[in-house]
Amino acid sequence: MLAALNHQEPDRVPLDCGGMRSTGITAVAYNRLKEHLGIQGGETLLYDLVQQLALPEQWYLDRFGVDVVDLERAYCDDLSEWVDWTLPDGSTGKRPVWIPIERASGSWVYRHPQGELLAEMPPKGYYFDQRCWPLMGVPESEFGKLEEFIDKVMWKAMATPSWRRANEPDFYEELQRRARSLYENTDYAIMVAYGAQLMEMGQFLCRIDNFLADLAGNRRRAEALLDRLVEIHIAGLDRFLKAVGPYVQIVQVGDDLGTQTGPEISPRMFRELFLPRYRAIYQEIKRRSNLYIFMHSCGSIYRLLPDIIEAGVDIINPVQTSAADMDPRRLKEEFGKELVFWGGGCDTQRVLCHGTPDQVRREVEEMVNTFAPGGGFVFAQVHNILPEVPVENILAMYEAFRDCCGYPTPSPRTG
Repeated sequence: MLAALNHQEPDRVPLDCGGMRSTGITAVAYNRLKEHLGIQGGETLLYDLVQQLALPEQWYLDRFGVDVVDLERAYCDDLSEWVDWTLPDGSTGKRPVWIPIERASGSWVYRHPQGELLAEMPPKGYYFDQRCWPLMGVPESEFGKLEEFIDKVMWKAMATPSWRRANEPDFYEELQRRARSLYENTDYAIMVAYGAQLMEMGQFLCRIDNFLADLAGNRRRAEALLDRLVEIHIAGLDRFLKAVGPYVQIVQVGDDLGTQTGPEISPRMFRELFLPRYRAIYQEIKRRSNLYIFMHSCGSIYRLLPDIIEAGVDIINPVQTSAADMDPRRLKEEFGKELVFWGGGCDTQRVLCHGTPDQVRREVEEMVNTFAPGGGFVFAQVHNILPEVPVENILAMYEAFRDCCGYPTPSPRTG
């Protein structure tokens, strides 16, 4: 992994599934895979309830040769913190007890302690959708207490195992203890999520249409919000990086900046409003640690990549090759010396979901042969493995990866 991140050609291409919450596998697909392979026992823990993601168990890491883990797994060892739950397809798993969801008109809903509806998973749905935009109609004078509004954002309220403890007095000491234990007792690379969203957080707080309208027509309000977010993100870095810096290798930040056809905003607006603010956050990470900065951004972001590199990003994910201008050969040729491509291994939008196993194999072979030469590539499918993905396609993806890279099925790893 370290060789690949340093743009050196490694002994074998590293592989990820579940190193962060956009490279994983949904619980429905995970259970189907376990049943197909005859895997007995264990538990399907939905450590990201919003996206219904399963925490990959040790058998999964071993069988497919996964090289990196999410620090979240160090917080998933106490089964008393999980409760039995039936997934949309009728299979079973365990959901977090600290997220008290309830039934309402056939949907699963999550409410703020004061009763406000924050998130809903509709009947036959696979994911929770946000139902509250805390800053809608709120004047700029209230931005001083922005943390209170952020607490009502679905992604913050329905927290992951580690971040749900963020308000506990020993949070950073416990974070350090668990990171050190994972570092000392396994040989996996470790990724930790910090987020530091600007675009997404503006959209989560204001609603997408309102925030984009503010960027275009009420720049004073938009910049006031962005500046306050930067203050909050930077203020949290010192204790966070002191806790995890010695033990993890990769810090994950993110903002979905692209659509299917191009960036959400123009490159000019990006440079004016976002680039200096990203730079302030990312350079603070660089100043305080030696961690690689991993940025998750879906969609067509080709036109923004030079600025993303300038801001200090080392790794880009998910490499959505199905979006406009995201041709793999062009990306590797133009940015391969500066960016690590983490993902892009198999298109999840069309091929993995709807293709045949042979089409999956051809896709994987082409992507590995494009991205792997010279290092700077970590194999993962483009975004999470969705519930509809056939088991045969999941296995074809991993088999093609092993065959293409020329190494046998891995032996069990420490974990």
